[in-house]
Amino acid sequence: MTIKPKVTIHDIAEKLNVTASTVSRALNDNPRISDATKKAVLKIAKQLNYQPNNIAAALRNGRSHIIGIIVPTADRAFFSSVVRGIEEIANKINYKVIICQSYDNYDKEVQTVDALLNARVDGIIASVGKNTENFDHFKKALEKNVPLVLFDRTTDALEVSQIVIDDYLGAYKAVEHLAQQGCKRIAHFTSPKKVSVFKERLRGYLDALRDNGIAYDEELVIKSNLQLEDGRESMEQLLKLKQLPDAVFSASDYGAMGAMQVLKENNFRIPEDVALAGFSNDPFTSFTDPPLTTVDQLSITMGKITAEIFFEQISTHEKRNMSQKIILKPELIIRKSTLRLAAVPAAPPMGRDLVQEQEI
Repeated sequence: MTIKPKVTIHDIAEKLNVTASTVSRALNDNPRISDATKKAVLKIAKQLNYQPNNIAAALRNGRSHIIGIIVPTADRAFFSSVVRGIEEIANKINYKVIICQSYDNYDKEVQTVDALLNARVDGIIASVGKNTENFDHFKKALEKNVPLVLFDRTTDALEVSQIVIDDYLGAYKAVEHLAQQGCKRIAHFTSPKKVSVFKERLRGYLDALRDNGIAYDEELVIKSNLQLEDGRESMEQLLKLKQLPDAVFSASDYGAMGAMQVLKENNFRIPEDVALAGFSNDPFTSFTDPPLTTVDQLSITMGKITAEIFFEQISTHEKRNMSQKIILKPELIIRKSTLRLAAVPAAPPMGRDLVQEQEI
């Protein structure tokens, strides 16, 4: 099979017997070019299936109107919703996005940043992978004066804007609610990774126990990758204890879902025997039996605010000196998986008026 060479503006110019610069100006709607010439250029470009070279355009104009988004995985509802929020803002100002997945793999993340820089993106929006402890690849972007904004999983090792949820507050609210429902022995599923979101959720769990007069028991804190199977294994481990927990707060909804499966398989009642709460408000949580109490991370709102901060930096050309930390206040979604007592009204919705902003 013969591969046809890519059509260039020189091919269009030859067809019309004009200069390549005239074609370039016509394609960019330059007012110095007549409407008749523009129509002729566009007609030939369509016939030849001409595709513009965005990298070359970026080199000429300094802007590609493309931004790179790096997420650990795109098949999680939280990250896909954040991307949706970013795209809603980007599309309004004619920006396109390239979505890349790091799979929480450090080497993959490094390669992805290099690829985006080589593609001349106008900036990078990223959520740091679980295994990332060296941030030299992101520093490389800053050294090239490429705007960088982090969301959800962030780091203070970089002087960049961050948009996060108050993970501490979300965990505190969930555990406090369990205590108010009469739970005295509350287990916690967390991650062994040194990721700020899980450290903050653990801190919220511990403080809520203390403030509600509940003793801390280290055998009730189980570390795993917080996926569905991890939740199953963690719950099976708890069932082997001499004294069972009467509640589980998982730092992820998937961990809580795994625990729910094991409890039902062993004929435990939820929430009468063991109450369950998760974190993230993944779509499936409202369809479980019983529906799962969880912490809403305001993912679409996070995406929109992330994009707004990013484009503010581009428009003002302030890429290093605008660093700020925006903290969204989470909402506890109370459902039947924790309602051991009389019905408790759900927490009121929390919007952008409850966003905290800090200079960093």
